[in-house]
Amino acid sequence: MIRKFDRNHRRILKFPAVHPCEGISPATLLESLITLSRDICDFRFKPFASQRKNARETLRQISILSIFFEEIREHVPNMSDSIILCLSELHITLQRIQFLLSDCARDGAKMLILMKSHSVATQFRSLIRTVATALDILPLDAIGISGEIKELVEMLWKQARKARMEVDAADESATKRVLLVLNQFENRFEPDPFMIRRVLGYLDIKTWGECHREIRFLEEEIRAGYSDGDEREVPLLSSLIGLLSYCRGVLFEDYDVEVINQSDGRGSNLEVLNCLNPEDFRCPISLELMTDPVTVATGQTYDRVSIQKWLKSGNFVCPKTGERLTSTELVPNTSLKKLIQQFCAEYGVSLAKSSKNNRDISRTILPGSPANAAAIKFLSEYLTLSLGYGTDRQKSKAAYEIRLLAKSNLFNRCCLIESGSIPPLLELLYSSDPTMQENAVSALLKLSKQPRGQKSIIENGGLNPILTVLKHGEKQESRQIAAATIFYLSSIHEQRKKIGENKDTIPSLLELIREGTPCSKKNAVVALFALLFYHRNRDRAITAGAVATLLGLLDSSDRAEVKTDTLAVLSRLADSFDGSVQIMQVSDSALPSILRLLYAIETRTGKEYCVSILHSLCLNCGADVVPILAKDASLMTALYSLVTEGTSHAGRKARSLIKILHRFCETRSFDQKRELRQEQGQFIDV
Repeated sequence: MIRKFDRNHRRILKFPAVHPCEGISPATLLESLITLSRDICDFRFKPFASQRKNARETLRQISILSIFFEEIREHVPNMSDSIILCLSELHITLQRIQFLLSDCARDGAKMLILMKSHSVATQFRSLIRTVATALDILPLDAIGISGEIKELVEMLWKQARKARMEVDAADESATKRVLLVLNQFENRFEPDPFMIRRVLGYLDIKTWGECHREIRFLEEEIRAGYSDGDEREVPLLSSLIGLLSYCRGVLFEDYDVEVINQSDGRGSNLEVLNCLNPEDFRCPISLELMTDPVTVATGQTYDRVSIQKWLKSGNFVCPKTGERLTSTELVPNTSLKKLIQQFCAEYGVSLAKSSKNNRDISRTILPGSPANAAAIKFLSEYLTLSLGYGTDRQKSKAAYEIRLLAKSNLFNRCCLIESGSIPPLLELLYSSDPTMQENAVSALLKLSKQPRGQKSIIENGGLNPILTVLKHGEKQESRQIAAATIFYLSSIHEQRKKIGENKDTIPSLLELIREGTPCSKKNAVVALFALLFYHRNRDRAITAGAVATLLGLLDSSDRAEVKTDTLAVLSRLADSFDGSVQIMQVSDSALPSILRLLYAIETRTGKEYCVSILHSLCLNCGADVVPILAKDASLMTALYSLVTEGTSHAGRKARSLIKILHRFCETRSFDQKRELRQEQGQFIDV
């Protein structure tokens, strides 16, 4: 039996060949060799951007082996153990040759294979010599093949033994050009576009989409390297990403959105938020849940991985306040760490996954190499100029490039913010071109995840144009992204206050909740949730009719996550007396609806929000609420279930609600007994 290796998880130029099972039948092994050699020969029809001569020579030799395997198929019964051993070694070698040819012809790996020309040529030479060794010890006379085939195999053995497999002169020349361009970037000189175009032409990278695929592949290799603990190639890979990002943004005039949709999945660039992570638990640098919070000299708290990367890059100012750090000492914030761990345990959030996300985003604080740093800075300046002075097509493309560059890279975001890209992006929000507006608001969303980006958007009067997109966006996707941008802008207390004071913010979010797509509604609900951390915004939301809108969303939505987020906002509104009164007055079915959701909603978090709302209603509107709850026979079972199985916070609310209901029942029983005694006394008097 020949076991299969999962090729989807194999890194480039890694050849984890699988040994044939011990005791495999000669017929099975030979059939597998024939299939394998045919698959390798099929590479004749695939293009090779580099290593053309080595690939061609390898394919020629494998085609001879394929003829040999076909010939000895009739002699399977006569095969000795030594023949089986030689064929097994050939099987392993052919697997590795197939991997190598696949890598050389791989879409998106053209630039990397070129830059590893010497290593790849060495691999070709080593594998062909291994074939020669296996043929050298193969007892051809014992197989009984024809003289013609025997001569062919002997000729193959001689050629394989002497095969040179060197780097092609054209590959060597192209590699030197790339190194020259990278050296120019390192020395902060903008390279000659003609030289870069020659390299791209040699590698047959002719379109924006092909260039983008090269970048995506290199980014995946960096992630895989960090995951494997092997960072040796990060400088080279980062340099190539910088070069190709520069090419994609500067040298290619057109861009292809369909390429992104196919590679990333349709709608993957549209951010969908949730209410789970309190903003106090998120690192101001990475905006991910902190796994190891530490406090710096200014008193601000960051995730250890993120702030260490920040300091290593030579930044000795506090990222959040901009103050110079008097000391680089990092003090563990153990209290906050315990709170985060408790939060993760209670709400089922994977701390390991959050830690991985932090490492993935935090490593991008540093550019990876001087060449990448310079290339991104040149590109940022070019894109900013295109936003301000280009044609409409150039402006839209520049916004889209920023959207891609800032998607998950902190260094890129910093460069784009420093280059002054935010003011012209804000101007594009007023565009009547739907694509241009969507690209601009998406780019701003990515930049709003940086503290300096948030500050720049607010200082440049960005709130009003973002609200304009939120209310009157040309596409529903743009309105959805605008709501997500409001969420990130609300992550700082002072900004949350300013955003809430704008009379259009909360009404616009409520309008999107009423009229938007499911994803738009979800983002608007979460943005509203973030604003409600400032207490006066709760009054503004209640006045704007948030309670009625949210109750309507509870009835109309069939998505559990939307219901959960909506209950989170209602829970926060119900904390105030006016909010509780509104819930009871807006609809007679509000209380029964919340009770039904307590029993029916699938998420534990949703059940806990229901209990929180009921608890607030009892405290603020007790006379109207408690008698109704006391009549519900199923309520106590649900409450006791949360006491034993829910979070500590939910357990406290549930226990308090049980006490309120018990007290009411005891009081009612006492009153009934007193009334009964009074009636009996009156009867005796009569």
